[in-house]
Parts: sequence; C-alpha cells; structure tokens
Amino acid sequence: MNQTIVTAIREKRLLSFMYDGYPRTVEPHCYGESRAGNELLRCYQVAGGSSSGNVPDWKLMTVDKISGLALTQKTFLGPRPEYNRDDKAMHTIYVQL
Repeated sequence: MNQTIVTAIREKRLLSFMYDGYPRTVEPHCYGESRAGNELLRCYQVAGGSSSGNVPDWKLMTVDKISGLALTQKTFLGPRPEYNRDDKAMHTIYVQL
C-alpha cells in the first residue's frame, strides 16, 4: 500500500505525478485494489494533461503507472458532489473520502 496516497486522502491534499506521459495534479478520493490485484486510484484531475484531453475530469488510474508521486501542500475541501463512495471498480478499498 502506498502511504503517500493514503496520507493525501486522509488529509485532503493534492497529489502531483506523471501518468501516461502527462504531468497531473489530482484530488484523490478513493484508493484500493481491483479484482485482478492492481492498485487503483480514483481521483479528480484538476490540472495537467491527459490523452483524452478531458481536464478537469474524473480519472481511474493504475498506481503502477504513476511516477514521481508527490504530496503537495495544497488541500481541497472534500469529496466532490458527484463522487460515489464504495467505488465498484475496486474489490478492496484501502481508504476513501
């Protein structure tokens, strides 16, 4: 389990990292594991790039593909109104808002 992601969710702090060749800044909402055993991060991307071109937007990211993970000092208020707890993409949830 990645303690940086856990801390970010518990403290409502933004994360920054590279993913699929794009720098990203996200509000982490849920961190867990898929049925296939992959660690996943459900987040709302607020800055950076994306192959879909959709920013800001909800993203589901495979943690193994994240590089340069950094916990920022910036905070966010809490769950976005459209956030659904108990993410169905995750078989096991480690931590969530």
